[in-house]
Amino acid sequence: MTLMQWFIFILIVQVIHGLGTWKLYIKAGRQAWEAFVPVYNGIILMKIINRPWWWVILLFLPIVNLIMLPVVWVETARSFGKNSNFDTFLAVVTFGFYNYYLNYVAEVSYIENRSLHPKSGSGDWVSSILFAIVAATIVHTYFIQPFTIPSSSLEKSLLVGDFLFVSKFHYGARVPMTIVAAPMVHDTIPKLGTKSYLFNDRYAERKTSLINKLQLPYLRFPGFEEIERNDIVVFNQPADTLLNMNDFHPDRNYYKPIDKKTNLVKRCVGIPGDSLEVKNGFVYINGKQNVLPDRAHLQFSYYVQPKTSQFNPVYLKERYDITDRFGIINDQNTYYFSAISDEALAKFKDNPNVVSITPVKAIKGVRESDKFPHDPNFNWNADFFGPIYIPEKGKTIAINLDILPLYKRVISEYEDNTLQVKGNQILINGEVATTYTFKQNYYWMMGDNRHNSIDSRFWGFVPFDHVVGKPVFIWMSWDGIKNPRWERFFTTVSGSGKATSYFIPFLVLLLGWYGYTKYRARKKNS
Repeated sequence: MTLMQWFIFILIVQVIHGLGTWKLYIKAGRQAWEAFVPVYNGIILMKIINRPWWWVILLFLPIVNLIMLPVVWVETARSFGKNSNFDTFLAVVTFGFYNYYLNYVAEVSYIENRSLHPKSGSGDWVSSILFAIVAATIVHTYFIQPFTIPSSSLEKSLLVGDFLFVSKFHYGARVPMTIVAAPMVHDTIPKLGTKSYLFNDRYAERKTSLINKLQLPYLRFPGFEEIERNDIVVFNQPADTLLNMNDFHPDRNYYKPIDKKTNLVKRCVGIPGDSLEVKNGFVYINGKQNVLPDRAHLQFSYYVQPKTSQFNPVYLKERYDITDRFGIINDQNTYYFSAISDEALAKFKDNPNVVSITPVKAIKGVRESDKFPHDPNFNWNADFFGPIYIPEKGKTIAINLDILPLYKRVISEYEDNTLQVKGNQILINGEVATTYTFKQNYYWMMGDNRHNSIDSRFWGFVPFDHVVGKPVFIWMSWDGIKNPRWERFFTTVSGSGKATSYFIPFLVLLLGWYGYTKYRARKKNS
């Protein structure tokens, strides 16, 4: 729905609320009209049920309100003497319409100074769990989200097994678009393997399905910085059609809402307005080679011919920091190494078991069909790609049939226009178009592991509405289940020079705080 449609919907909800509660407002000593005024009626209701006014804010936060609404329905019933488990059940299963029964049929009286403490241990436990979930959902959605590095595309900067905190507020927290979803999970409910959200994911029905009308339009709170070139960014994979981010072979393609597409982390090598080209595996921006931060280490694939003996993965990891997969690819005992950094290569070539090392590079002009824009007129591959202009919000470009494949998905999918080609003419929203003005900013995301990364070379631009946040902190890191990387605990993601671990200072502060609270408690008791 559009913002105007949502506004009308909210007004209708206010009328429904007023019709179902105005007599209850009167019995609580208020005026009937107060039940109908948007937002104000919520503040008054909080006074009636003896709860803080700021609960009203929680009722308007997507996902959080799914938890808070049933709580308010139950609290309203209890404020008029309906305390039984059956009353609680009816308040929840009727989606609050139990209030109509209390308002028009039941003989109820307002209990002004009722006790807010649960009447049982289980009630106290449920209350604590509910508000812990609410608090965690707010933090997870609008401030900081935990994230685990799933692949080696940014290896050496971010390692498989790193556990990150991703800031939502650096670039501005995005308001959830999918409003009916399980809190604090992404596209799949763990263990159950089922979708965590309500949405019709069949492509043909994406715009006509009634449940899809519940989607909120894209909204984002202001951030305090913009995405800069070479920032590491977490975003939703624009071309994701997986039912489950861990199942790469679904039975069909699944059309997913933006905020439920698979989360990825890559380096932003191109920002809006840049002209980008990949030459021999290296990125060039506006004609100049992109210079990465000193913590970044490019990796490329190589063919390695040994003398006789096999390579030991443990030795290669410890001696040369070669951590990605490798294996024999032919009967000549040739090895394919998917990723070796320049630093590792300089040492590895002197290994007595190495006869030769040959870079694995594509040939310029030889098209790889899985590369963007997936058009036979663009002979691009992983190592020789572009040049390509990265769209900037408000900028207008000339479009024709030659460059249309580059921006077709932007115009039709990301910016929701109808796009047709009739003969030599391009029609946008039914009108002949020779230019196009972009509605939002776009970015080019790539892995430092240039031959072992699924990135923008495969699916193109990343719209700003797909951006999740900025990784800022590694709070834990494991190389397998039994091998903690202590030196990476509590380290920053960005910065220059070797990352410094703040784990020991954190433990000292934690122990100091624990000792201080114990001292205060003992002093208070004495």
